[in-house]
Amino acid sequence: MKTEFFLSQNWWQIPLLAVVCYLIGCFNFALLISRRKKRDITKIGSGNPGTMNMSREFGLKIGLLTFFCDALKGGVPCIISYFIYRNYVFAGTMIVVSDVSRYFCGLFVVIGHIFPITMRFKGGKGIASTLGLFWAGLSCESAWWILVGFAFLLSVVAFIFCTEWGSLGSLLGVTGFSIIQMVVFLLRYAVFGLNAYTVCLYLIIFTINVFTWLAHYKNLSRLFSGEEHRTSIKKLAKKK
Repeated sequence: MKTEFFLSQNWWQIPLLAVVCYLIGCFNFALLISRRKKRDITKIGSGNPGTMNMSREFGLKIGLLTFFCDALKGGVPCIISYFIYRNYVFAGTMIVVSDVSRYFCGLFVVIGHIFPITMRFKGGKGIASTLGLFWAGLSCESAWWILVGFAFLLSVVAFIFCTEWGSLGSLLGVTGFSIIQMVVFLLRYAVFGLNAYTVCLYLIIFTINVFTWLAHYKNLSRLFSGEEHRTSIKKLAKKK
């Protein structure tokens, strides 16, 4: 039996979640790891404090460590939010609060990662955090999604391995994950039609995609003009 969640009484939880998750997103693991190696990732390579630049400058192992940490940054708040709100529905509806809250939290983690106040609003591009968010979000649906999500991530890696288009592969991975989750929600709530909560849910997922795609606008411009840097996983694996 689900408990009704009244926004009129619990409205304060919304800005609280937004602020906490934004500050979590502001913590940049690439910067921390690079400084442990006596270098500043924002001043070398492309200057982007993210997985790809870390891989190019420090090798694939460090890049994977950065990806894992950033993915956890996106996934953990999502999972915590799910367990806090999974037994609540918005008052007068059958919309589960955790369906909205877990992606609301994820959105602000991604915003914090891309526009961190701790780095003068010049952060990473949010791919690892977004992929971690969607993998965790889908895994909340069923334990089987843990394996499905892992298989999907492997397909993203395979695409990058074959094409050497790292940014495009990453963006397709984010979009693919979001489409899968949208379909799940559309099927779940189709019988109830559109209401303020379902519209908000779909807009949150769409907005996450907008932020990650816009963060890569320079990469996309170079890609369409044929000037985008190739990402060779083979070469990254050999780099020490």
